[in-house]
Amino acid sequence: MAAESTPGPGTPGESGTTGTRHPVEGRRRAPGGKRHKGLRVMAWTAAGIVVLGGTGAGYLYVKLNGNIDSVDLDQALGTDRPEKADNGSENILVLGSDTRADGNKKLGGGADDGSARSDTAMIVHVHEGHQKADVVSLPRDTLIDRPECTDTEGGTHPAAKGVMFNSAYSTGGAACAVKTVESITDLRMDHYLEIDFTGFQKLIDELGGVEVTTGEDIEDPDSHLDLPAGTHRLDGEQALGLVRTRHGVGDGSDLGRIQLQQAFVRALLRQVKEVGVFTSPKKLYSLADSATKAVTTDSGLGSVNSLMSFASGLKGIGPDDMHMITMPVRYDPADGNRLLPLKDKAQLVWDALRRDEPIPRSATKDTATGEARGVVDAG
Repeated sequence: MAAESTPGPGTPGESGTTGTRHPVEGRRRAPGGKRHKGLRVMAWTAAGIVVLGGTGAGYLYVKLNGNIDSVDLDQALGTDRPEKADNGSENILVLGSDTRADGNKKLGGGADDGSARSDTAMIVHVHEGHQKADVVSLPRDTLIDRPECTDTEGGTHPAAKGVMFNSAYSTGGAACAVKTVESITDLRMDHYLEIDFTGFQKLIDELGGVEVTTGEDIEDPDSHLDLPAGTHRLDGEQALGLVRTRHGVGDGSDLGRIQLQQAFVRALLRQVKEVGVFTSPKKLYSLADSATKAVTTDSGLGSVNSLMSFASGLKGIGPDDMHMITMPVRYDPADGNRLLPLKDKAQLVWDALRRDEPIPRSATKDTATGEARGVVDAG
C-alpha cells in the first residue's frame, strides 16, 4: 500500500474510502511524545475466536464464562440514547485499553498512575445480513464536546468542550466513551468490546503469529520494533509494537498509525480464517481461553453463549468484506497535534450507517488521513 506524495501545508489531498492510500490534508501533525499507548485493534476479532470455544464440555464452559469481564452500560446510560436500528444492522464500539494493571505496564510504557486510557475507537457497523462491515476509526486526538456522563460505578462527570476524544474513556470509562460516541454520531451502539495490551499479545501468540509484508524498514525503539523490509510472521510482542508505532512509520501522526493498524487488521482476520483451529481441540480451547480473558464486553455479551451467538454472526465477514475509513477530520490550525471534525462530511458517514448504506466517497475526499507510506501489506 504505497502512499502518495503528501500535499504541502494548507493543501487538501484526495482520499478514497478504503483507508489504504491517503495523502495528508494541510500540514503534517508533529510527532507525539514517547508514550505510545495505541491499541485500536480488533476486540471483535477476539470475540470471533470465542465461538471456537463452543465445543468444550460443561466444566470448560464454566471456566470460559468466568473469564469474561462485562460492564452494565444500559444502567449507566439510561434511556436517553439514540434508538436502535430496525434494519438488521448493528453498531459495535471497539476500544483498545492501555490500563497499566495486570501486566500492561511493561507493555504500555509510562508510569502506572492507576488510570486506563483509550487511544482511538473504532465503530464497526455490521450490515444487514452480516456479510459485510464498515469500520470507522475515531482518532484519539480529535477535539470534541464531551457530554455529561455517568460511569458504571454511579459517578457523574460534567460535560466539557473542546477536549480530546480519548478523554471520555479516561474520565468515565466505558460508559462515558459510549455516551460520547453516541453524542457525536447519533447512532446507537448495540455492543461494546474492549481489549488490552496483554490480551492482544497473547491472542496473536495463540494464533501462531500474523504474517505481514513491510515495504520499508521499520525501527522504533519506543515500540521495541526493528523490522527490515520484507515479509515477517510477527509474534505477539512484535504485532503489539507494530500497531502502537508512530515514529517508526510515515509522518509520525496518529492518523498514519490508523492506516497501519487497518492494514494489520486485514492480516489478522486472514490469519484467523486460515489457522485451521477446528482440527485441534487443544487449539480451540487455548484460543477461547485467551479470547475470553482478553475482552471486556457490555453485559449483553457477558457470557460465553452470548459471545458465541454474536461471533457466529460475524464469521462470514473476511478482510475483503470490510470497508475501513477514518472519521473525516482536519488538522487544527492552532495546534498541529490536534484534529478537528469535519462535521458536514462526518454527517454523511453517520447518515449512511444509520440507513445501512455504503459510505459515499465524498465523505472522505479532501480530509486529513495521515501518511503511512505503504509500510504494511496484509500478507
